Amino acid sequence: ASLEDVEQFFRTYYAPNNAVLSIVGDFDEAQARELVQRYFGEIPRGPDIPPIPGRTELPPLLGGAVHATVEQDISLARVYMAYRTPPYGSDEWYAALVASYILANGRAALLYRTLVREQQVAQDVVAYAFPIVVGAAMLVLWATARPSTDMDTLERAVSDQVAALAQVSDADVERAVALIEASNLSELQTVGERADQLSMHATLFDDPHRVNTEIGRVRAVTTADARAFAQRYLQPENSAVLRYVPKGGAA
Repeated sequence: ASLEDVEQFFRTYYAPNNAVLSIVGDFDEAQARELVQRYFGEIPRGPDIPPIPGRTELPPLLGGAVHATVEQDISLARVYMAYRTPPYGSDEWYAALVASYILANGRAALLYRTLVREQQVAQDVVAYAFPIVVGAAMLVLWATARPSTDMDTLERAVSDQVAALAQVSDADVERAVALIEASNLSELQTVGERADQLSMHATLFDDPHRVNTEIGRVRAVTTADARAFAQRYLQPENSAVLRYVPKGGAA
C-alpha cells in the first residue's frame, strides 16, 4: 500500500457520511446536539461510498479440508481449527455462537471437561464465532497441548468433541444460551459497551435498535438448530486446520 492508497482510503471512508456517533449516559439532549454541531458540523461530507471491491460472495462451505503446519520458537504446540459459517446476522450464525459456548466457554464446556479434565491432553481450549457480515463468517477454536501430548492425539480429541455436537444435549444448549445472555446483559450495564453496540448495529445493519433484540435471536436457538448447524458446517471437509508446533517438534 502506498501513501497515496492510504490517503485515498482515509478520504473515502473516514467521513461524516460514513460515520456513526453514539452518545450514551446522563446528558441533556439539546446541549449534546449543540456540542455535536459545534465540534463536528464543519467537517465536510466525503465522496459517495463505493461498493466493496472484489468478490464478496462465497460458497456456503469450503468444499475440502485445508491443513498446514507452522514451526516457531514456542514451548507448547497448539492446534487451530476454523470452520466456514454463514455471516453474522443470519439465523445460523447465532447457532454458531451457541456452539462456540458449548465447546469451550467455562469448565463445563465439552472441550474443557473432556480434553483438559478427563483426557488431560490439553492445558487450555478456546472457541468463538467470528462476527463477519460479508461473504461468510467462521467458527474458530484452538487447543494448547500438554507437553506429553502428540499432535495427532490432540487433533483427534478436538475433532471427536466437535463431531459430538451433532448429538448435543438440551442441557448443553440451555447452558450456552444462559451464559451468552448473562454476558450480554453484564456488558450492557456499562455506558461504553452500550455506545459500542449501538454504533456497531447502526454501522453493520442500519439498525441501532438491534441492540435490544440480539438476546432474542440467541434464545431462539434450539437443540435441533445446534445439531443441524454442527451436521452441516462442523465437518472435516469444511475446516482449515493449523498445527502450530515447536521447531524440530513432531508435526
